[in-house]
Amino acid sequence: MSTITDANAPATTQTTAQKIFSIEEIQKLLPHRYPFSLVDRIIDYVPGKKAVGIKNVSINEPHFQGHFPGRPLMPGVLIVEAMAQVGGIVMTQMPGMDGGLFVFAGIDKARFRLPVVPGDRLVMTVELLKMRGRRFGKMYGRAEVDEKLAAEGEMMFSLVE
Repeated sequence: MSTITDANAPATTQTTAQKIFSIEEIQKLLPHRYPFSLVDRIIDYVPGKKAVGIKNVSINEPHFQGHFPGRPLMPGVLIVEAMAQVGGIVMTQMPGMDGGLFVFAGIDKARFRLPVVPGDRLVMTVELLKMRGRRFGKMYGRAEVDEKLAAEGEMMFSLVE
């Protein structure tokens, strides 16, 4: 796991868990690449508990060519995938999970409440609900635009060795 220290702190200070992940750090943790890299930054991270990620929605994304001409809307499945990728940050950082790949295994209670359009800043908060053994996890995700709920759901993850 990446760590940071306060540059002004004495050399004897212990490192603390990183709270922010850049796109370069996210790409070291997740295998997704264009056009399926859907998280631009992690702005808050609590090890083993939750992560908050940002997706800056741009008209340049390929799905807007056909979804929909004249009225671009981010597809709900991509909003869910973006939340799952934020959840992947939490799962990949769990103790003992080195070298495995977490895959999205299912979603329950998915609801879409607000259209997401180019120019929006999607803020996704994903919290770990439970782990079953070392192979399965369940998380709750919510995506907001301008502090209004756009989508939410409970996601399941499975570890593939």
